[in-house]
Amino acid sequence: MANKNPFKDKTTSYEDFKTMSDFQWHCTKCQLKSGQAKTWQVWRQSGIQLDTDEKGNLYKTIFCEKCKNKTVHRKLKSLIISEDTQIRSGLPQKLAKKIKEVLKFEEALFLRKMMPREMEVDHKFPQVRWNKNEDENKSDMSEKEIKDKFILFTRSNNLLKSRHCEKCYKTGRRGNFPGIYFWFKGDEKWDKKINKHDKKGCDGCFWFSPYKWREELNKIIKNK
Repeated sequence: MANKNPFKDKTTSYEDFKTMSDFQWHCTKCQLKSGQAKTWQVWRQSGIQLDTDEKGNLYKTIFCEKCKNKTVHRKLKSLIISEDTQIRSGLPQKLAKKIKEVLKFEEALFLRKMMPREMEVDHKFPQVRWNKNEDENKSDMSEKEIKDKFILFTRSNNLLKSRHCEKCYKTGRRGNFPGIYFWFKGDEKWDKKINKHDKKGCDGCFWFSPYKWREELNKIIKNK
C-alpha cells in the first residue's frame, strides 16, 4: 500500500487527488478538474478509496459557497491505495474469466468475437446511476445472473457507453445505437416517474440491453 499521489505530476487527476487530500468535500464544478463520472469509476478501479455520504452515495450534493450552486461534491476516504484486486475491480479474477466465457467472448456493439484481453467486463446498469456500492460479486454467480448483469465491450466502446449514460443521467435524454433512434420500451426521454437510481429507467435502451434491443427491432422489421 502507498499514501503518495498515484498520478503523474501536473495531470488533472494528480491535481484533484492533491486537492482532495485534505479529506473535505470538494465541488466538482469549481474545485475539481475531473468532470466525468467515468473518472471516479477509474479511480475506484485503481484502488483509490472515495468517501460516501450518509446514504452511502459515493458523492454528496450540497451547496457550494464558492460557485453559489448546489452541486455534486467528492471526498477522499483515505490516501492509502488499496491493493485488493477484488475491491479495485469489483470482480474476482475467476469471475471475470467466467463472464467472458459465458458471454462467448462477443463484443456487444458490433457482435465481434474478440480475444479475452481485448474486452472489458462492464455492468449493464451504469455506475453513474448507482447510489450505493453493489453487493459482492461471487465467483459462483450463475449464468443467468451474469447475462442479466454484465456485458462485454472493447475499451473504446466501453467509454462510448459511459458517455451516453453520463449524458442521459445529466440531461434525461437516453442514449441510442449510432444512427438508430429506437427504444423498445419508452422513448428518448428518461421516464420522470422512475427514480434516477432505478435501472427500470434503462429498459428499452440499446446500451442497457443491446441483445434484447436487436431482438425487438428485428421483430418489427419482420412484421412489416
